[in-house]
Amino acid sequence: MSTPAALPPSLRRRVAILATLALVATAASVGPLVPAVLAADDDCSLAGQAFTVDAAPNEEMAATFARYGDEKRWWTGGDSTYSVALKNGRTAWLFSDTLLGRVEDDGSQAIDKFVNSSILLEKDDRIIRTVTGGTASEPTGLLPPTEHGWYWLGAGHLTDDGSSLDIIFPRFEAFPPFGQWDWAWDGTVLGRFDPESFNLRTVVDLPADHGVTWASWITRHGDHTLVYGVEDLGLVKYMHVARVAGDDLTGDWQFWNGSGWSADEADSVRVMPGVANEYSVAPLGDGYLLVTHDTNELFSRNILGYTACSPTGPFTQVATLYETPETGLFGSYGNPNIFTYNAHEHPERRDGNTLLVTYNVNSFNVDDLYADATIYRPRFISVALEPVD
Repeated sequence: MSTPAALPPSLRRRVAILATLALVATAASVGPLVPAVLAADDDCSLAGQAFTVDAAPNEEMAATFARYGDEKRWWTGGDSTYSVALKNGRTAWLFSDTLLGRVEDDGSQAIDKFVNSSILLEKDDRIIRTVTGGTASEPTGLLPPTEHGWYWLGAGHLTDDGSSLDIIFPRFEAFPPFGQWDWAWDGTVLGRFDPESFNLRTVVDLPADHGVTWASWITRHGDHTLVYGVEDLGLVKYMHVARVAGDDLTGDWQFWNGSGWSADEADSVRVMPGVANEYSVAPLGDGYLLVTHDTNELFSRNILGYTACSPTGPFTQVATLYETPETGLFGSYGNPNIFTYNAHEHPERRDGNTLLVTYNVNSFNVDDLYADATIYRPRFISVALEPVD
């Protein structure tokens, strides 16, 4: 097994974020939950609908990424795992913290570089290339780090005319005296990329004044694009919803206030607790399906499905879609440091009632990632969701 390289500070910070949650006994001050009932349409076919679930690992998708990562082609693993369908049958797979290096014959990995975000370009079930910022010899994240900070990425989408790949990036900044815990979320920006060359065209500030990171999910709804965010209070995470007219995320934002839309971000209400920092909300029949890791339980194995008749809720839990087998001492790695997180669907890959869901795997002991390259890679799950008559 190769000797681990120096641990990248930002990856240490990402693991530290999650480790901190295990030490928190109570959440930060929690305000009232404002239900979205007033604007909900409760007569869609999903209201009260029960489902049966048949879920299993999607070995074909997993093999596509494992093959690319193992063949000494630079990318060996990453997390977030958003996807955006591009033109000409291509898919951009979006990753936050990304390990770049090589996998040894014994399954360990030597890390040559570490970046905070990357894209894997896929076509015809084959990964074509790794996209980062910077240069080949000195790569950076898709957005280069700041003097004392970095960007992780969130959801993205292709504009309607296909001219721009837009990706949301939460920004984190360290502050004096720059100790292990001296850093915090510091805003959110939109990165606009050429969808052919992936060159960064511009960076635009997004709303970020009221404690909500608007990066969890993006989806179209009629004449608007909905942007879902998370208000992360540690043990408690709340869903929020915003929208823009058309597909231009640099336009005027409106925020769901529980009964309608407001131009004031301060009016954004907590739709529901228990979502992860990354989740998905996509049309299902004449309603909507929310897929999220269960954050009502600390470091849960459970990926949950909720339905609603409106994209703003209220959402009703209908099924446990999957229990991640890797988690904890009694998981498939037999390692108490292993945890799973940030599950969401990839609606462009839906086949009838069968969903493609991904989630991420990590360890509180980062040396585990060097020892076993399989840990820090996305998991792909096929979930058949069938209504019960």
